[in-house]
Amino acid sequence: MSAASKETGIGMRLALDLGPLAVYFAAYSWSGKDIFLATGLFIAATALAMIVSLVRYGKVSPIQVFSAIMVLLLGGLTIWLHKDWIIKIKPTIYYVTVSTILFWGLATGRPTLQMVLGQAYPGLTAEGWRLLTRNWAIFFIALAIANEAVWRNFSTEFWLGYKLWGSMPATLIFAAANVPMLMRHGLAADTPKVAVPPEE
Repeated sequence: MSAASKETGIGMRLALDLGPLAVYFAAYSWSGKDIFLATGLFIAATALAMIVSLVRYGKVSPIQVFSAIMVLLLGGLTIWLHKDWIIKIKPTIYYVTVSTILFWGLATGRPTLQMVLGQAYPGLTAEGWRLLTRNWAIFFIALAIANEAVWRNFSTEFWLGYKLWGSMPATLIFAAANVPMLMRHGLAADTPKVAVPPEE
């Protein structure tokens, strides 16, 4: 595969992962801060991203399916019951669930993170995967705590701003911060340096 094809593939993956969130933020802003309309469009965008992923790649990862089900269920309840706190706890549930799965993988010796990220880190040793899994599991717990602190103590607008300018950049920075450790444990020097588990 050419470098251009790889870049296109990475760009498409990012668009599928982050596109629904971008729609959510834009809809909230353009609708006059109507979180219920934004949530409805978030559900639609998530469903579309799943369909595109299935058509283009022929599969959808279990964790992406889990995230989409959460969007449909909690987003639907948010609109139906007209309670915005329901969609606000979605990141917390997602982060705690994924962290639990990763810790379970560590405890049982199963490469759960490797299953999610696939071939993103070729050459990485078993010890490298173990350390990366541990790091992400702890990081996701920290994100869950942060999400609870923000939505419970600040406005909806601040919470959305935190997700866009806080948790998402923090996730990318955290992924990049793991690179030196990964390279000490077999990661090829020419491998794309930042790969993250699917965002909530």
